[in-house]
Amino acid sequence: MTYQIVAEKAGGVEVLQKRHVDEPVPGEGEVLLRHTAIGVNFIDTYIRSGLYPWPVEHDLVLGSEAAGVVEALGPGVTGLTVGDRVAYTAANGAYASHRTIDARQLVKVPDGVSDEVAAGALLKGLTARYLLHDSFAVQSGDKVLFHAAAGGVGLIAGQWLAAIGAHTVGTAGGAEKCALAKAHGYDEVIDYRAEDFVDRVRAVHTEGVDVVYDSVGKDTYPGSLRCLRNHGTFVSFGQSSGVPTEFKLADLAVGSFHATRPTLFHFTALPGWLDKASTELFALIADGTIRVRVNQRFALEDAAEAHLALEGRRTTGCTVLLP
Repeated sequence: MTYQIVAEKAGGVEVLQKRHVDEPVPGEGEVLLRHTAIGVNFIDTYIRSGLYPWPVEHDLVLGSEAAGVVEALGPGVTGLTVGDRVAYTAANGAYASHRTIDARQLVKVPDGVSDEVAAGALLKGLTARYLLHDSFAVQSGDKVLFHAAAGGVGLIAGQWLAAIGAHTVGTAGGAEKCALAKAHGYDEVIDYRAEDFVDRVRAVHTEGVDVVYDSVGKDTYPGSLRCLRNHGTFVSFGQSSGVPTEFKLADLAVGSFHATRPTLFHFTALPGWLDKASTELFALIADGTIRVRVNQRFALEDAAEAHLALEGRRTTGCTVLLP
């Protein structure tokens, strides 16, 4: 039976409710997907809580990435057939057993990449791709600080950075997460709960790092800036600890820093970017350069539990919902 997990309004996890619905019918240029796995990401919690604006007044279906099987084609769809394994990342709509979606947003999942890995890795992997290649083009030998190194994006980024040949420092909370990050490519890992990450970074790289990737936000951004070399780049791509509301443009003058706040969907909207980036990502997964670990699985109807685990920083790697 077709169903969705609906956020009735902005708020805590109690707003997430299961709703049975009629199976949707694909329109012009659309396909009907039966989801097999759905990725869970911090952006889902940001939207659910109201931190990010809602596109509707109420009853929002969250979820920004999923994998599934094409069950029906709408008029005008080319390049896909019923039975194809596909994945996508899109703004909302994934917390459902079935959905219709614009065929142009889909990428085919190759042999050697499972549905769970595709669903858990596409948004995070494409995020890593735009961070490392588009927001700041990391080159071999560059010095990089990456916060939340044991998270879904962080684990993919660590391996990708190792393949590039960068010198990397990651931060994580607790010995277990630090060990996990270390096993995924980081040269140095700092337990931010046990020591000051600025002191450690400066001990390793006395002149500072070329770039800091920061998805933590309020708790880390002042220290992130202190870790940069002159003319270094601060890339903010999330705020798991809260929005850095005290950030001022004048803060960049300390070292003539550059700063950017990129968003994935501004890259996927670029002509050809999605196909190129996803092909590159899936190739690195298939050949073993990037190992993606799905470490948490929840039934789709238990999405609230998944959100609590993510917000409580009790997850590592990727988390998926299974219809």
